Order: sequence, then C-alpha cells, then structure tokens
Amino acid sequence: MPDNATTAAARLSCAPMMDWTDRHCRFFHRQISRHALLYTEMVTAPALVRGGALHLLGYSQEEHPVALQLGGSDPVELSKAAQLGADAGYDEINLNVGCPSDRVQSGTFGAVLMKTPGLVADCVSAMKAAVDVPVTVKCRIGVDDQDPEAVLPDFISRMIDAGCDYLIVHARKAWLQGLSPKENRDIPPLDYELVQRMAAAFPDLPMSINGGVESLDEAEALIGQSLNGVMIGRAAYHRPWDILSGVDEQFFQESSACVTREDVVDAMRPYITAHLEAGGKLHQITRHMLGLFAGQPGARAWRRVLSENANRPGAGVALLDEALDRMQSAVMAD
Repeated sequence: MPDNATTAAARLSCAPMMDWTDRHCRFFHRQISRHALLYTEMVTAPALVRGGALHLLGYSQEEHPVALQLGGSDPVELSKAAQLGADAGYDEINLNVGCPSDRVQSGTFGAVLMKTPGLVADCVSAMKAAVDVPVTVKCRIGVDDQDPEAVLPDFISRMIDAGCDYLIVHARKAWLQGLSPKENRDIPPLDYELVQRMAAAFPDLPMSINGGVESLDEAEALIGQSLNGVMIGRAAYHRPWDILSGVDEQFFQESSACVTREDVVDAMRPYITAHLEAGGKLHQITRHMLGLFAGQPGARAWRRVLSENANRPGAGVALLDEALDRMQSAVMAD
C-alpha cells in the first residue's frame, strides 16, 4: 500500500503525453494548479541506461509533485532507470503499459505488454526493489481481441503481488494493428463501469481512471464511485485554465495558484526570460500556452500572435504583451 500522500497527490493528475508534457508544459501547468500530479512524457529505460541521456530527466523544482514515466520491458534495465529517476528527485516512477504506437511496440514497450502480465509484474518488482518512491503502472483494459473482463482482473492481481503502489487505467482497449495512436484515443469505446468494478473488487490497490474526461465535475463524479483519482489528458492540455484552475479548491481544498489567466502569463515571464538567456527558444514554451484563453473572447488573436511569431529570431517576452494587446483589441472590435 502506498502512503497517503501518494494517493492524495493522484486525486487529480495530468496524463503523460508524448511531445506535449515536457518540462516547459509542466512548469506552465504548475502555475495554474499547485497540487495536480504532473507526469513527464515517456522516457525509455534504454535511453537512460544504455544511451546515458540523463538530460531527459531535467525538470524544475517548482514542478513537484511530478512523476517520471518510463518505457521498457527489461526488469534489470527498468530498475536502473527507476533508480536514476529517484536519484533525480521524482516523486513517483510510472511504467507505461498503455501506449499503442508502432515505435513503442517495436521496443516492446507500452500497451503490447498487456499480453505479458507476468513480465510486467517482474518489471514492477524490480523497480520496487530499486527505489523508495512509489512505483505505479498506467495500463489499458486490454488489447486487440483480449476480453477485458478476463484479462484486467488477472493483470491487477499480478500488479498487487508485484508491489505496485497505484494503478492508472485508461478505460479503452488498444488495437495494436489497424488503428493509429490518435485513433486509439478515440475509437475504442470507453468502459468506465469495468474500471469502477475493478476498483471496488481490488480495494487494496488505489486506482485512477483515464480517458475521455472533459471536466472537473465529471472527474469528481467518477472519484465518488470507488475510484481514488482521475487522470485528464487532452482536455487539460488544450483547455488548461478550464481544467486546472479549479483543481486546488475542488480536489485539495486550497486556493488556486493564480486568480486570473493574466496572472499565469505574468508568472511565466521570469521562467521564459531564464530560458531565453540560456539559449532556448520562445516557441518551446509558448506552444504549450496557446490554449490558456480557450473559449474566451479574443482567444484566436492570442493563439495567432504566439503561433505565428514565437519561432522568429529574437522573439522574447514582449510577444506576450503583444498577444494580450491583440486579444484585447479583438474583444473591443466585436
């Protein structure tokens, strides 16, 4: 069983998403919510252990609580990668058993591991033996022609025996052939009821649900049905204010980090300045901020200014002011 802090932090989390939840995205999200649990993109164990790519573990201390998601299928290699993550200060080490991409399958990572639950259990056991921080798993309800009603209970039992501290279940099957990763996020039907039954049947393993959740009210309703937490992905990325600004109060009974969207922009200025002074590019950060004003008057002007200009040579913090001004002008013109 994990400690209470582990379960509490996972009450509302942001899903790991390749090419999206990099360190800049996570820092941005942290300005909106102090408490939502943030996840890295998947980092492969071979890249860390064999490739020595320790720069992939870089993050800002302000991101805590933050979890490292690993991809891999070799218990020894994963144990070493987990140790590197723990040494770097991550609050949790998560094993990816849900990504369906061809690239991930070819490395025997991700959702294909649903076919070999014994191997996943060996990986989790090895990771648990290597680190003191929680070791968690993110999985699907099954893959291809598997019957989730049969395979998921067996998978969960094996995770418990292996010492898994927390399980996040994407409530869709993954089709490893015939569907793209994007299609695998939408086409296989959601089965929340199955995941809820599993959470009730295995109360000793805290469990979060992932997939298709579009609001905090939906998340709160799911948590009220035997689940310990909810993980939100695309909605939190594309509409970060709508999702994350209410997390601290609704789920952790504390005030929000920023009162307005403009406060978030101001909070990002020192971080952006430091990134630029270190040789970074503005668009590496602002690409994650395009949805900050989603649904608000003038949001299109905000997105356009940043998306069209942030990658230009010399683009700096002043572009944020230009985007805000253009947004205000668009509102006044309506």
